[in-house]
Amino acid sequence: MYRIGQSTDIHQLVENRKLILGGVLIDHPFGLLGHSDADVLVHVIAEALLGALALGDLGRHFPDTDVRFKDINSLELLKEVHEMVVSKGYEVVNIDSLVMIEQPKLAPYLELMKQQLCPILNIQNDQLNLKATRGEKLGFIGRQEGVVAQAVVLLKKVARKQS
Repeated sequence: MYRIGQSTDIHQLVENRKLILGGVLIDHPFGLLGHSDADVLVHVIAEALLGALALGDLGRHFPDTDVRFKDINSLELLKEVHEMVVSKGYEVVNIDSLVMIEQPKLAPYLELMKQQLCPILNIQNDQLNLKATRGEKLGFIGRQEGVVAQAVVLLKKVARKQS
């Protein structure tokens, strides 16, 4: 049995915050606003996994009203979500994700992001596709006011071993 999940997440770019995407600190004068470290890429992947399991969204599991999650590394949240995937008897088949950001160009960072994400998700490099695009100076992305990320995931039920 297979299950598909998808998600979109948006975070505002602001001063005095670090820009962390896919668990990688990126040199940039602005960072993402959020209760956690606001890693929009990790958030969207985690939320797509939750969606595939019909378990709601990140806010349900990690509310921004809970001080335990203030400035938390989003990779920690992804680990917990992946544990939910495993506990429900599923494994990740593949993930396709897109980050929409005007600056900086993310191509130099995509492989580093995969190196952060794949071990947590217990997948190989070729099971995770990361892409980036710009806003071409249009809308809030083009004006560098925010970042959008999207993800689609496919999960597969793991065959139970016979005892």
